[in-house]
Amino acid sequence: MDAPAASVLHGLNAACATLDRLLAHLREVGDAPADLREVASAVANAVDRGPDVAIACILLNQIAGRYAVRHCIDTAVIASVLARAMGKPPLEVMTVAAAALTMNAGMMRQIEKFQDRTLPLSPDERALVHGHPAESAELLRCAGVGDEQWIACVTQHHENHDGSGYPDGLREAEIDLDAKLVGMADRYCACVSARNYRRSMAPPLALARLRADTANDPELVALFQECIGAYPPGTLVKLQNGELGVMAAAATVHVLRDDCGNAVSIVRDTGDMPIAEALHEDDARLRFSMKAVWGPLAAL
Repeated sequence: MDAPAASVLHGLNAACATLDRLLAHLREVGDAPADLREVASAVANAVDRGPDVAIACILLNQIAGRYAVRHCIDTAVIASVLARAMGKPPLEVMTVAAAALTMNAGMMRQIEKFQDRTLPLSPDERALVHGHPAESAELLRCAGVGDEQWIACVTQHHENHDGSGYPDGLREAEIDLDAKLVGMADRYCACVSARNYRRSMAPPLALARLRADTANDPELVALFQECIGAYPPGTLVKLQNGELGVMAAAATVHVLRDDCGNAVSIVRDTGDMPIAEALHEDDARLRFSMKAVWGPLAAL
């Protein structure tokens, strides 16, 4: 009998807890590069085992921990999915994941404080934000990271395709492709995650924002639309017949029943999916375990 598949959700939660400890004491970690790569490998392996579950964990807010750390895990998941779709070798996928996990290493405490803010940032705070890619890269170097591709991704993940980014105002081909990938994953995950001062954005709206934002490389946006799409796994939806469901995979809606319902049905449609709209969790008011939809891969 085959052994049960390891839970993707459990693996991502464990990776988040480990990353939190590492980032809090990065200068004191004995072998920080190896430890960080181990976390990156855990994230990449989780994506390998169940990409649908890994993406759904982000949209259903199932990764436990502080927002600043969870956001890095989320970004690493999306970046890993896209890197694999681009045909990148495993070692480069892991480097992309490592860069996403450490992109904000220089301002983790401030991110948590910004979560509670409803007012615009002060000039000093804005300067801190604009300086954090270089600060994060310097911190990683001090911790022993010598991989220049990793460092480049961290340094350039806020550079924009149209030249409007920071810290150096690079544009188009001047920006490392993996850094563009991490930056786009970062922006998407920020949109679909709730903050203390605003609700999360529905995935179709987040995709529309990526498409409209000239900060993103159009070719990468096209890849994102192909691989992730407007209704990725974990999106709560209302069908045209009024039923509520959650996207379980590409072109698959898992229709949910409330406590008074009976059987759970699966609707598959590879053409025009019977979706009326994506729903915010507060509006859908659905309560279900991920395991009920994705099985052991989504067990706690």
